[in-house]
Amino acid sequence: MSNTYDPLQSLDRGHWFKLICGASFQDLPTIRSLVIAYALAGADCIDVAADPAVIQAVKDALVVARELGIKKDDRLSLPWLMVSINDGEDPHFRKAEFDPNLCPTDCLRPCESICPAQAIDMTGVVDRRCYGCGRCLPICPSQLIFTRAYVSSPSAVANLLRPLEIDAIEIHTQVGHYHDFKRLWAEIAPQVDQLKLLAISCPDDPNVIDYLQSLYDLISPLPCALVWQTDGRAMSGDIGAGTTHAAIKMAEKVLASNLKGYVQLAGGTNAYTVPKLKTEGKIAPTSQPHVAGIAYGSYARSLLMPIIDRLENIAKNHDNNRLQKIENNPEILDRAVKKAVELVSQLKPFLSD
Repeated sequence: MSNTYDPLQSLDRGHWFKLICGASFQDLPTIRSLVIAYALAGADCIDVAADPAVIQAVKDALVVARELGIKKDDRLSLPWLMVSINDGEDPHFRKAEFDPNLCPTDCLRPCESICPAQAIDMTGVVDRRCYGCGRCLPICPSQLIFTRAYVSSPSAVANLLRPLEIDAIEIHTQVGHYHDFKRLWAEIAPQVDQLKLLAISCPDDPNVIDYLQSLYDLISPLPCALVWQTDGRAMSGDIGAGTTHAAIKMAEKVLASNLKGYVQLAGGTNAYTVPKLKTEGKIAPTSQPHVAGIAYGSYARSLLMPIIDRLENIAKNHDNNRLQKIENNPEILDRAVKKAVELVSQLKPFLSD
């Protein structure tokens, strides 16, 4: 399978699929496998943390995907590489933390069982795997878990991004952050002419349309495509069917406002998102204003994790790190790509033909 449209065509035709690896997720082997599988399944964009090591892992994975894809279909269009940054404190940019020495010896450890990233073990939180969803916070019987947020200065963000060869930037913001956004924009604006796309991610709020309009006025004119990411229930797509409603509700609001730019869902997106959009006539093909695409984060990752986790066990059992690379395990690669296609083909039905 491969994506025979380039990403911009996918936006135009309403088939845009973005994989969110997580703005705080830094598990390089897992990210590498996810990227290869979803790239081969037809993803249009890979959204990752602004971390040089993560970005290099994704670039290496895209090279592998390109080599594998060419063998099957020389029309393969690789996904764009997007980096997520924030203009202030944001739940996407945090990590959970606790001291395991303080845990009661008889604790049933509900934090470990509820963690979708399998980032909690007897040593505490495995930092590279935690992506800040916060599900462990309220469930700890002793209330020992806390989060640490990280916010970089606008100049530090600009200096980080400047040497990186990336296709897109996503800025996470929220109503009330206009001056923070403006300061960040002043630093990164000189780099925007090198981008193919700018995305602005924002949660819902009674004043969200006025806020997004003020951001549009600030950043215009843009030399690249613009996506409004309607962030419904952040990092909740693997919880249940109802999580997708918030993202759709906000998307409808943005579509009705006629803001210039593409509208893309995120936050709570899962297997129910496309069917719900079809029922409401908000996805192509339709003559009504419709969403250009969908970003999937925790749900997309959770679909493949049971398959990808086998790689580590295989490598350990054979004492061969080479076997931890998904491309060296054809059966696992095939299963991962087929599972990824099941999700991607909801937006791109031609992939399953």
